[in-house]
Amino acid sequence: MKFAWLCSHESYQPEDLVKQAVAAEQAGFDVVLGSDHFHPWVDDTSAAGFVWSWLGAVAAQTTNVQLGTSVTCPLFHYHPALVAQMAATTDRLSGGRLLLGVGTGEALNERPLGFPFPGYAERQARMQEALEIMHRLLAGEKVTFHGEHYTTETAKLYSPPASDVPILMAAGGPKSAQFAGTYADGLITSVKDPADTLAKVITPYRRAASESGRQHQVLATHWTVLADGPSEAWEALSSMRGLRAPGRLEATDPAELRIRADEMDPAEVLASYAVVPDAAGLIESYHPLVTEVGADIVSIQVMSLDPMGAIEMIGKEVLPQLRAAATR
Repeated sequence: MKFAWLCSHESYQPEDLVKQAVAAEQAGFDVVLGSDHFHPWVDDTSAAGFVWSWLGAVAAQTTNVQLGTSVTCPLFHYHPALVAQMAATTDRLSGGRLLLGVGTGEALNERPLGFPFPGYAERQARMQEALEIMHRLLAGEKVTFHGEHYTTETAKLYSPPASDVPILMAAGGPKSAQFAGTYADGLITSVKDPADTLAKVITPYRRAASESGRQHQVLATHWTVLADGPSEAWEALSSMRGLRAPGRLEATDPAELRIRADEMDPAEVLASYAVVPDAAGLIESYHPLVTEVGADIVSIQVMSLDPMGAIEMIGKEVLPQLRAAATR
């Protein structure tokens, strides 16, 4: 079992996240993930760096830690062939350390650039075509593809990846989980209730992957807030508070999400997260992902007023306990 640290590009500037990534490797994390947003969730205490430039910088300053996106949307402002090229180049620069996490996106990444954001049925249909194009290009093929949504003409990666690049797809329900098992190389899913996630997401994914003859790989994520109380937790969560605002999937302007979030009761927003004061609380929060979910990669996603201090503390006090639980 591997443990990942998520670098939130909606919360910190990219130069600070490079420091987080280096610190995470030094602290003993196995994987460093980066989120990928054009717009963040709020407009006042936020950031929105370009994850693919950042991954190149992180590749140059780390040695062993695996790198990944959590997640990139290869459907609109990125053509899937371009995503394959970005992934291949990053894999080469990192010496074969990339995993590619993809998802069907959000409006705030597409509509600000003039792209549509249709319903899930069309986005899933686009994803099926995108996965085929990316898989074939990363496998070294010269791809001529004429689909309903995408076209390529003798497309080929002349700087191919250094190794096999697995493509993991984000899913939160049984239909998307089955889709991931059928067409992707792995699953990314957010866990709030382990039993519910197992029943509705992971089990359908594993069944579909087995039926498709694919290897299983599950990356389980979970958000926590490291804080001494509600006031500190709200401050630590500031850049992410729009994530719980009404209408977030359709919104394009982070200012609107900030206004909606600030109209909510902070306690209601915080109730969506595990707020813990110390290492013991983090261990308790992530222990079910290790012992019950049985993920291949557990992504530790912590909002804190001191992220560098949190990384160091997790490396010393949390990861050893979680690794021990994984081997029992």
